[in-house]
Amino acid sequence: MLEVHLLTLFPDAVDGYLRASILGRAQEAGKLRIHVLDFRRFTTDRHRSVDDRPFGGGPGMVLKPEPIFQAVEWVEREFGPCHRILLTPDGAHFTQARAQRLSAAQRLLLLCGRYEGFDERVRAGLEWEELSLGDFVLSGGEIAALAVIEATVRLIPGVLGDDGSAVSESFTADPDLLDHPHYTRPVEFRGMAVPEVLRSGNHAQVARWRREQAERRTRERRPDLIGPQ
Repeated sequence: MLEVHLLTLFPDAVDGYLRASILGRAQEAGKLRIHVLDFRRFTTDRHRSVDDRPFGGGPGMVLKPEPIFQAVEWVEREFGPCHRILLTPDGAHFTQARAQRLSAAQRLLLLCGRYEGFDERVRAGLEWEELSLGDFVLSGGEIAALAVIEATVRLIPGVLGDDGSAVSESFTADPDLLDHPHYTRPVEFRGMAVPEVLRSGNHAQVARWRREQAERRTRERRPDLIGPQ
């Protein structure tokens, strides 16, 4: 079982998604346990302040270190040490390979930022793996956290209906290739037919066609994955 602790100021923003579809079924099957924690509860002032103005001036507010440290320390005191993940635009790009590695962990803790970011002492005083979905900025880390959790959980054996599904996808079967095209019934739809090779029953030809299509799609859409030819 993978145990996930999600620290956020907006639990309602993630609760519904975490209960739905694959993540919901993984929890029902005993493959996943998720705890959502509002780290505002670890504030000590009467206004429950989690942010303050930045030293040196500038726009926006910065998350204070105290409630974050208190929340992380409480989680690890109650549940045990976690692999800590900081969702931040300047983190390493999250990849399928990283999801595969995280799927073997026992306990993850993900921290969702807000406002102008974290007091730098959150980074300096706690050990994190810093991850980003890409070169863009969101209003908070919740969407990124959900993406990391789902990409990770679906790789845990037994979570998907067919474990082979996770093996044959883009970035997985061959990390340098996108997935091949997929077809299902009907055989013809609005003048577009399923390729004959997929209906031939010849598994060797099907495998060859899929490999060729994956290579072609990768060259057209993501040539950076295969490098110069």
